[in-house]
Amino acid sequence: MTTRRIVVLGAGYAGLAAATKLVRTAPGAEITVLDARARFVERVRLHQRAAGQAIPEWDLAEVLGRRGIRFVQGKAVALDLDAREVRLADGAALPYDTLVYALGSAGGAADVPGAAEHAVTVATPEDLADAAPPTGRALVVGAGATGLELAAELAESRPELRVTLLGADEPVAHLSARGRAHVRKVLDRLGVEVRAGAKVTAVTAAGVRLADGTEVPGEAVLWTAGFSVPRLAAAAGLAVDGAGRVRTDATLRSVSHPEVYAVGDAAAIAGPDGRVLRMACATALPQGAYAATAIGARARGAEPREFRFRYHLQCYSLGRTDGMVHAVRADDTPARIVITGRAGAWVKERIVRFAAKAAGLPS
Repeated sequence: MTTRRIVVLGAGYAGLAAATKLVRTAPGAEITVLDARARFVERVRLHQRAAGQAIPEWDLAEVLGRRGIRFVQGKAVALDLDAREVRLADGAALPYDTLVYALGSAGGAADVPGAAEHAVTVATPEDLADAAPPTGRALVVGAGATGLELAAELAESRPELRVTLLGADEPVAHLSARGRAHVRKVLDRLGVEVRAGAKVTAVTAAGVRLADGTEVPGEAVLWTAGFSVPRLAAAAGLAVDGAGRVRTDATLRSVSHPEVYAVGDAAAIAGPDGRVLRMACATALPQGAYAATAIGARARGAEPREFRFRYHLQCYSLGRTDGMVHAVRADDTPARIVITGRAGAWVKERIVRFAAKAAGLPS
């Protein structure tokens, strides 16, 4: 196979999974990974960092360099799809023959009045870089996985805090009665106040304002509700969905530009039931690995099999000593098996460690 230039845009779970597997599937290719961060931080542990705990980090140049992969630290500001170049903030350009678009996502609080000034978003390492530890009453906005894990982590590790979890629904409302009951039991034990049906419409210096006009006071507001993707793909002219995620075919190639593959949070990839796969490392890792396989197959003149994905588990840490791992069907609906308590915490930790290993990070 002749040497080609493959640029992986983004060094999250999906990007790293693609880059490290490309070493095997596309031997002889020049593989370059571009990311604005110099270090990889496990996004699935950010709730721990927000609670004041130290979490692992890896030097990307060192990790990738060991595999013969070039790492460039820089911020992508534009894609020139005709010239096949990624333009960087410093004026440099990275040419490519094949591009793996894996830019991931960021927090979704930008359109909420006062959020930028008064809330701490828990979505990326940069969100927490200069954030002061919460004091007094901490309001966690968003009862999804990040919000639930953050509320439990704060309440367990910082018992002096009064933690309130605000969400549109009860935590894990989509799972089984047994799963819901365990989560509620743990939150009650930890002293977390849960307010379901709470839509936050503004953040103020004194707390948050709900859609019904209620003011909820709090010294700290931590935002975990919703995610947004970079506008780079849409601005460049790639076909995207309404949320700005790159639309792909069944082999994860852009439907408008076949030299571009899209994986992870910034890609709109259909799941078993036709819905777009949810944003998670559990979906990002197999997407990245598959894209590397597809690129390698086409380089050899073969047509890859279509990407097939099924869900297996949903897992939640509820502090360091409790957790819940819920089996799900292929379409992500709840199945019967539920592991809770210390066993659930142990399994969740092993899954997080496995995710890092699957992304090519040394243990």
